[in-house]
Amino acid sequence: MSHLPYFVAGWILLAGVYGLVTTRNLVHAVVCLSVAQSSTYVLLLTIGFRKKATAPVFSDIKPGRHVVDAVVQAMTLTDIVVGATVTALLLALTVQVAKRRGTVDPDELRSLEP
Repeated sequence: MSHLPYFVAGWILLAGVYGLVTTRNLVHAVVCLSVAQSSTYVLLLTIGFRKKATAPVFSDIKPGRHVVDAVVQAMTLTDIVVGATVTALLLALTVQVAKRRGTVDPDELRSLEP
């Protein structure tokens, strides 16, 4: 088994975390967090991959044939849905912060003044 997909998942995670640490904009931070989370998609699909396996639909599969793990595929789909929901929520919060404070710079938002 190749280790390349694991390195790709790690590289995507590091790229997202680097962007998150160095950002000066909340919208950019949300996008970097989404990129970091996308590394989990690659990791889950790498874990569930099997060579010469078929889809886990058992109505027309001959006995003894290898199938892909359906749980990993379901976890990946759930991860995608949760990621999209979190990204939408964070972007909505960023829009509200921009409306109320007039900025999306995290350093200017440190004060607790209304």
